[in-house]
Amino acid sequence: MPKEARAVDATIAGPEAVEALLTASRALVGIAARSLADIDPDVTLPQYRALVVLAARGPQRVADISAELQVAPSTGTRMCDRLVRKGLARRSRPTSDRRVVRLTLTAAGRRLVQRVTESRRHQLSDIVAATAEVWHPAVAPALRAFAAAAGELPESEWWLGFPSVDEELETPDG
Repeated sequence: MPKEARAVDATIAGPEAVEALLTASRALVGIAARSLADIDPDVTLPQYRALVVLAARGPQRVADISAELQVAPSTGTRMCDRLVRKGLARRSRPTSDRRVVRLTLTAAGRRLVQRVTESRRHQLSDIVAATAEVWHPAVAPALRAFAAAAGELPESEWWLGFPSVDEELETPDG
């Protein structure tokens, strides 16, 4: 498609797409909130997002988590302190540089992320099944492109299998 035609199509579809995405994002946040509340009502959505960052990227400095969540470093520190107190994350120091403190998922944190993800997947499957007649073949690729443009990894890639601290401690080398 010529560049001019794409620009016209984007202009026509843009506002409608933005409105649809705003509405869908509220629905998705609601699904995430319900899934989390059903599994652990003491964990907030921002705390859960921090756990997802750890699940996706492995051990992180609190400053990196704060930057990813776009919160002030002091807010990120308090959030991470709460996750540590809840037993969902643990602070560790790499042997290569003992000045660096990284946050790592515990086995309990990993289980929480897995259970919430399973709940969300189940709820989304039900919604997709209930609206199957309106799903055009281009919707899934469009949503994947949207997520990629927003910097999100595909579902099949985001959980990279980083071990929890508990799993690291169980290894013969640890």
